[in-house]
Order: sequence, then structure tokens, then C-alpha cells
Amino acid sequence: MEKSPELNNNQNLNSSLQREKWCGHELLYKFQNFWFPLAYLEATQKVLANFKPVPKDVILASFPKTGTTWLKALLHSIINRSPKQDYNNHPLISNRPHDLIPSLETKLYVDQENDSKKTEFLAVKNPEDVRILATHIPYQILGEVLNSCECKVVYVTRNPKDTLISLWHFVQKSHLFDEDPWELEVAVDQFCNGVVPFGPYYDHVLAYRQEFLKRPQKVFFVTYEEIKENPKHYVRKIGEFLGCPFEGENGEEEIEEIVRFCSFENLSNQEMNKSSELPIDFPMPYNSFFRKGEVGDHINYLEDEMIQKIDAVTKEKFHGSDFVYGV
Repeated sequence: MEKSPELNNNQNLNSSLQREKWCGHELLYKFQNFWFPLAYLEATQKVLANFKPVPKDVILASFPKTGTTWLKALLHSIINRSPKQDYNNHPLISNRPHDLIPSLETKLYVDQENDSKKTEFLAVKNPEDVRILATHIPYQILGEVLNSCECKVVYVTRNPKDTLISLWHFVQKSHLFDEDPWELEVAVDQFCNGVVPFGPYYDHVLAYRQEFLKRPQKVFFVTYEEIKENPKHYVRKIGEFLGCPFEGENGEEEIEEIVRFCSFENLSNQEMNKSSELPIDFPMPYNSFFRKGEVGDHINYLEDEMIQKIDAVTKEKFHGSDFVYGV
């Protein structure tokens, strides 16, 4: 099949971009001050050229390994709930969260032309239907697209040390890096320097937070730790933000059921989420998306010197921007 001029132009552009070795044979390419694996860079460029959000869209934005899978389950359950939800036949029993809420750049726009299911998902059949999509693309790159209509954005972030450890464990699940593993000391240095997929982490978080402060009616910003501490409160708040509040005599019961059903313990024990099989279009097994889901797990892996190094960057980047978080 003949390649489009747009694709050829992007390939010419990408060949001239700054590159850095990540792990295994993987290179990261610097595009608009952020780092991407080549496949996701090309998909991101397709998103920028082709994706047209509509007002009813809900976009779940996040840096990798900050609670995305959990938020996908929560968002789908909040938006698609019914007064008498049968949790024995809930969509999350027969579908993985990433299938119900696919990512723009890691799913829908990767070889999109060869997959009718992806094209079907992107089609807007009824403008009144709520379409939930996910992305790791930084706001600095995707902001113009997101602001082209009144769609809603939910952004979740996580303590930088736990984010790094979750990402580090995630990478270990891929056989692509068996011969050249991502050593933890190297991972710490690269994370602090921003040279990780979709990094720098700090710039990613701060831009979405800044947009939330400017337009809280457009962007809902929440931390993984906040939801873990009080999940019922944040399920209620997200419902209000999305225009589907929990009301009436059954409202509190609905919230409790969603929190219970979408808990890490329940989702990780679903047979399909325990599978060690590889998806067709992703190099990690299905069970790699469910590890521990704990707050503070970094203490079991990072040495004091590593913690101090990450904390120093966190204070400079976050605390220096009036976001006192992460230390």
C-alpha cells in the first residue's frame, strides 16, 4: 500500500529528531520536548492530524503507571451505570479496562488503517453518546486538540517514586528487554532527567494541573493517593464533574458498589486480567497491568540515595511550582 504524504513527512521529521537509548534496543525520540518510543511517536502524530474530539467525549489523561487502569474501570462504571446494575454481568467481567477505554496513541492510532475495530470505535455515530478515551500524550502537545471542543478531561497522577517503581516493574515483564534489562539505578537517572516514555514526568503533570487550575470545569485533576484514601468521595466528585451525579436514595449505595467492584483486589482477580498472554498489539502480558496497587511501595526497592535524588527533583519541579506533592 502506498504511504500517505503525511506519513512520509513525519518519517522524514522523526529521522532528524534527537534520540536516546532507553532499554533493550528501544530508542526514545524527542518531539516537542517530550520523549516517545518511535511507534507511539508516529501514532501521536496521527492523533494530532486526525483525532477530532466531540463535546460529549471524556478523555482520561495520565502519565504511564499512575493509576490509569483503575481510573478506566471507575470512569466506565460511573458513566455507564444503571439504577439496578447487575454486577454479575458487568462489562468489566467480560472486557479488560483497556478494551473498554482504549488509548489514542497506544491502541487506536497504531496501525489504525489495518483494524476495523479501531475505526469503528473512533466513529461518532451519535453525538449525544459518551465516548471515553485515554491518552498519555502531554498537554503541551495535545492541548490544542483537547480545547477544540467542550470535552471533559480527567487527569490522574501518582507519587513520582511509586510511578517510577511501577514503570520499572512493568518493563521487566517484557521479553524485549531480557538481554539488556533496565537497571534500577539507570531507571532513576533517566526518570529524573525526563528520558522515559512520555516524559519528562514532572512537565507532564504540571501542565495538566495548570489547566485544571485555570479551567476546573474542563479538567478534573486528582492524585492516586487521594482516591486510595477516600475512593467514595472521589467517585462522587467525578460523577458530579462529568454531569452524572449520584442522586436519590440509592446514590450512596451505587457509589459503594462501584468502589467495591472496581477495587484492585476485585479487578486483579478477574480471570482475564490474570492472564499471562500477550495482546496482539502490545508487548506486555495482560497481568502486567495489575501488580500491587499500593501507596509507598517504592520504599521496598529504592535506596536512600535514590530517594533523595528523586525528592530533590520533585522539590525543584513540583514545590517550586506551588504543587507541594510527592516528597
